[in-house]
Amino acid sequence: MKNYKLIWFGIFCCLQPLILFAQRGETIRKAFLDPKSDQVLVVAHRGNWRSAPENSVAAIDSAIQMGVDIVEIDIHKTKDGQLILMHDDRVDRTTNGKGLIKDYTLAEIKKLKLKDKDGNLTEHIVPTLEEALLAGKGQIMFNLDKAYSVFDEVYAVLEKTGTASLVIMKGGQPVETVKSEFGDYLDKVIYIPVIGLDGKDGEKKVRDYMTQLHPAAFELVYSDSSSSLPRKVKSIILGKSRIWYNTLWASLAGGHEDDQALKDPDGNYGYLIEELGARILQTDRPGFMLDYLRKKGLHD
Repeated sequence: MKNYKLIWFGIFCCLQPLILFAQRGETIRKAFLDPKSDQVLVVAHRGNWRSAPENSVAAIDSAIQMGVDIVEIDIHKTKDGQLILMHDDRVDRTTNGKGLIKDYTLAEIKKLKLKDKDGNLTEHIVPTLEEALLAGKGQIMFNLDKAYSVFDEVYAVLEKTGTASLVIMKGGQPVETVKSEFGDYLDKVIYIPVIGLDGKDGEKKVRDYMTQLHPAAFELVYSDSSSSLPRKVKSIILGKSRIWYNTLWASLAGGHEDDQALKDPDGNYGYLIEELGARILQTDRPGFMLDYLRKKGLHD
């Protein structure tokens, strides 16, 4: 009997980390939906593409292992109507193939090899949306880009994989358009608006969304570093919804971006967090950003 107890204890000890890891997705979702939390969530743009090809299962796995909260992935449809991960509408840049995705069947896409960040061929292949979702199920949230126009088909995959609750959709449409076109899904997936603050109607769009939909987060975009609107919008949103900024390149967040953050993280990441209320940051350097946030006590 003692031996059996030891065996079961050993099995429990081995499985416990896996169980906790599998629950991490729900923990992230809970944090995402908490607008008062000071913890900053990290979004890996196209997965951790510095260690594996962008939009690959390996890039998603790498992001999970380093502790990223959300991976952004891009959706395209093949000639035979299958949903795959790829940013461009052509296969040339990221694979050893040539031509438009819409001219390839899934079987043909699967024969291609993905390139790494330096353009070198790898053994990795293009994943379907289903394969990608299953690879990260329970461990991470997904932001689906380029999916709005095919969301009926996307949602069928979400239902099949049981991942709808961990998916984030974004769009730049006015609130009335979203309610009309996307209304059937607003209680099934998280939808957040993308609001450009360089125009005159940025503040109005934010107030319209707060009044009519009260989204869990807003993605804010501005290029003019002298603009006062980001601070004004912060006072409207902070504590009620999360604020999301992209640090991928300078025009998305008033010049505060990843490459500059390598030299001055406080003046870039820190500025967006402290001055503009960012509680979600999308990055091309997830490892560097996570190290910074952990040192500041802003990430687990």
